[in-house]
Parts: sequence; C-alpha cells; structure tokens
Amino acid sequence: MTAPILRSLTELRANTTTWRRNGEVIGVVPTMGALHEGHLSLAQAAKQGCDRVIVTIFVNPKQFNNPEDLANYPRTEHEDAQKLAPYGVDAIYVPDPQEIYPEGFSTTVSVAGLTDVMEGPFRPGHFEGVATVVAKLFLQTQADRAYFGEKDYQQLLVVRRMARDLNIPIEVIGCPTVREPSGLAMSSRNLLLSPQGLEIAEQMNSVMRQVADDLAEGADFAMLAQDAKETLLKVGFTEVEYVDLRCAETLESLSNASQPARLFVTAWADGVRLIDNIPVNPA
Repeated sequence: MTAPILRSLTELRANTTTWRRNGEVIGVVPTMGALHEGHLSLAQAAKQGCDRVIVTIFVNPKQFNNPEDLANYPRTEHEDAQKLAPYGVDAIYVPDPQEIYPEGFSTTVSVAGLTDVMEGPFRPGHFEGVATVVAKLFLQTQADRAYFGEKDYQQLLVVRRMARDLNIPIEVIGCPTVREPSGLAMSSRNLLLSPQGLEIAEQMNSVMRQVADDLAEGADFAMLAQDAKETLLKVGFTEVEYVDLRCAETLESLSNASQPARLFVTAWADGVRLIDNIPVNPA
C-alpha cells in the first residue's frame, strides 16, 4: 500500500501534530526523488528507528548551479511512491514550490568553513541551497530524526552543523553508502550514463580502495593522489576535479591517515559528474 502524498504544509501538519501528541518519534528522509536503493535504505533505517516516517521529495532549484541540470533532473513521483510502498512509510511529502519558497522569500542559510572546500568552490551557492531547503524541511516536518546517506558526506556534515548551530531539535543520522556489485556508489546521476560510461564509472571505487589501503599502511597522500588522478584518466574519465584526503569530523586537509579520515574523489565520465568517498582507517 502506497503512502499518502501530501502537497501542503497544512496537510503535513495535520499528521505530524497528531503523531507528536501521541508521543511518537518522527523520522524524515529528505530526497529529490528518482529514488534508488540508497534512498530506500534510508527509509528502512528510519522505519527501524522511528514510529512514523516521512519521505520528502522536492527538486530544489536553489542547489543547482546549472539550469540545464535542473531541467534534466529526473522526476519520477509515481515510481518513487511505488518503490516506497514495501517500506511502510507513513507519508510522502511532495511540497508545491510555494510551500518552500513563497513569493517574497528572501532568507538563505549559510554554513561557513565546511562549505569552503571540495564541492564548495566547484558548485558556488550549492550548500546554501541545501542548508536552506533542509532547514525548511526540518521545521515543516517537526521530525525528531533525519536520515542522510554518507555518499554526500560533505553535505551530511553541513546539515549536521546547520541543525546544531540553529538549535533545531533533530538528530541527523548518517547511513552507509549503498553500492552496485561493482562498487559504484548508487546515484540518480548514474541513469545518465551510457553503457560505456557506466563501465568507466565502475573503475572509480577500485582506484579509491587502492589509495585507502596504501594510506592505511602509512603512505603519504600527495603521491597517491597524483597516481590516482593519472589512473582515473587512463581508464577513461575525462576530468578529475579533486582527489582529497580529509579529517572525517572537520574536513581539514590531511597528508596521511594519522586520524579517522575520508577519501573523496570527484571526476567526470561520459559527460556526468560523479562523486564518491570512503572511510580510511588510521595507519
């Protein structure tokens, strides 16, 4: 049985007010739709940890730098609702745009520091768009817990900091990245890859794992990063924007795995920008 689709804040609050009055724990899974197994794993985690679960679907124009990307983003509301049916979520919130950005809306939420590195310079304004819409969704749903995938690890840290700094009473929970058998991180963008592009994209994870293994053995990162870039280009990626080693808590740049770290890679294949990250065990 598919969950009811709610399009207005009034409809949403009619449900959440009752749930809160009954003392039920509410979980929210914010998405932009085009759901895949990664999203569904978040819905499953939310269902296991909460009494009530809301999955939100909103293609947020404020986090797209390229209007063409926004226009091409897949919108599959009916299919998404069908995919969620087995997970027993309680509501699918698909807000009309005016529910998020009413006429005259002029507020932006910005998180300094964490957004100045990696994705920040390549996608100016992106994290402001994310923080703004997620703050709205947290406040609209009045959820107790929110579930995000670690695939967008920088986004996870940004959202966590935003909620903490603004005293939004919600626990932001990160869930492991769900991968294809090849190791490729599941992403809505994978749908844009041709069969040949998919074969190239599938090489990313094996290159990353080799770097992580070498770091765990005490290798210095600078040479490994250069080798990784060259390998990615050799297997067919057209551009490598960055190969980065960062502190798992602060995103501070690291030269070795002397503390819990994440390895981040962003590269282009078949005209599609792919991002991934994996944990690195301290040497």
